[in-house]
Amino acid sequence: MKSEVEVLVTGIGAVTCHGAGADTLWGAMRAAGVRLPDRPADPLARMELPLISLVPDPDLTAERATRFASLAAREALADAGLDADALADGRTAVVLGSCMGEPGGNERGRGPEGGWAPPFRLAAALAAELGVYGTVHDLGNACAAGAYALGVAADLVRAGEADVVIAGGSDAYSRVALGCFNRLGAVDAERCRPFERDRAGTVFAEGAGVLVVESAEHARLRGAAAGAVRLGAVAWSCDADHPTAPGADGEQIVRAMRQAVGPVAESVGCVVPHGTGTRLNDVLESRALHRVLGPGASRVPLYSLKALLGHAGGASAALGAVAAALILRHGEIPPNVPLRDQDPECEVLLPQGAPLPLAAQARRVLVNAYGFGGNNASVVLEGVTGDERDAA
Repeated sequence: MKSEVEVLVTGIGAVTCHGAGADTLWGAMRAAGVRLPDRPADPLARMELPLISLVPDPDLTAERATRFASLAAREALADAGLDADALADGRTAVVLGSCMGEPGGNERGRGPEGGWAPPFRLAAALAAELGVYGTVHDLGNACAAGAYALGVAADLVRAGEADVVIAGGSDAYSRVALGCFNRLGAVDAERCRPFERDRAGTVFAEGAGVLVVESAEHARLRGAAAGAVRLGAVAWSCDADHPTAPGADGEQIVRAMRQAVGPVAESVGCVVPHGTGTRLNDVLESRALHRVLGPGASRVPLYSLKALLGHAGGASAALGAVAAALILRHGEIPPNVPLRDQDPECEVLLPQGAPLPLAAQARRVLVNAYGFGGNNASVVLEGVTGDERDAA
């Protein structure tokens, strides 16, 4: 049964390799420039391709994932017009997704200094910083974690368990994660190049994306609904097929997308794909989009965020949702980072060169996220029309 509780995104915040701030991210999206990955100043990163797109901060010893989450959350709260005093009761929740949690202390040097600490403590640290002592969840659904966090946030609001949820994802440099992807042979020696013919893997990135999710009633009572976007359906599925590879038939990817999009696929005006640059993922996702969006799939523009940022792990879907909110706010789809030669097996539209207007009748943006363990999630964000704002 469809819930009658309307859920809005009233604030967004971002930290990426281009710097802090959602406006900074939007500027990078519109510029569509190529950013080559960094080599971390870590003498123990002894691997063939120690490549990652770092947030501009040379200190690799601090608790970076925690700091990124805090910066993005504080921006999102300010954007939503909320302050710490407004969050002091039990009606505010914090839900954060991550691949590696906070790896800094456990990976510093050759091992833990002063004892091992649980890495998945981002949400607890942020909640304590903000003085929020309601529901607090850390999620570790691999690279789909940020999307799962938005799903949990929506569920908390629709179930009446929270009025406001600070939700998103954060990931920072991890020598372990980077080493594992090197051993898998899954790192592109150039950069992250989704849907390119000769792509050779992904390239990690640091970053955080945080969204303020709240009930429409709560937002309207405090006068914050005017600039909001609607958080539509969030759907999850699991391949249950292979520890790292997606199911070859793409069935569960399609299932999650169909449940998120619903019966009116024509109202999807843009897709922010998972699009990691790995050989199998990009082809499977392209084919799945055709199955879900139908005959018009080749005309629905994609905005390939990982081509701009790299793969931010558990933060990638949250950053994808921030990008979707920006697209809806500005009413346009920025140009993609230029492709040299698109893979003919990836029959999707990747506009380049100039922004495209978001069609008035198709003001929904689909965000996809897939992760190890067969974790799949799809999220839909929707523009709120002038008539709907007037009715509120």
